[in-house]
Amino acid sequence: MLLLNKIIEGIKMVNEKDISILNFKNRKNFFCDYFVICDGKSKSQVYAIFKYIEKITIEKLKTKPWHIEGSENGEWILMDYVSIVVHIFQKKLRLYYNLENIWNEKL
Repeated sequence: MLLLNKIIEGIKMVNEKDISILNFKNRKNFFCDYFVICDGKSKSQVYAIFKYIEKITIEKLKTKPWHIEGSENGEWILMDYVSIVVHIFQKKLRLYYNLENIWNEKL
């Protein structure tokens, strides 16, 4: 839970609004415990959220993401911490992919 709190803290350093946490912890054979989904208004804000999450988890927990996708384009950055997968979208892409509803329907 400490990692989840630090990820949320990193997001809130840039954008406090519209953070979703999907809890899969009680799902059998699921690939992670949580999805954290948030968005930024621009590529630079998406990248800033990514950098703050990375900075705070390294500084406070000595933890780096196992894998990162999309950091070069700043439209949808995925940070995989194994137990937690963070999705940072530009707002328009978040609405388009609608991960919250897709995963809620499957669960």
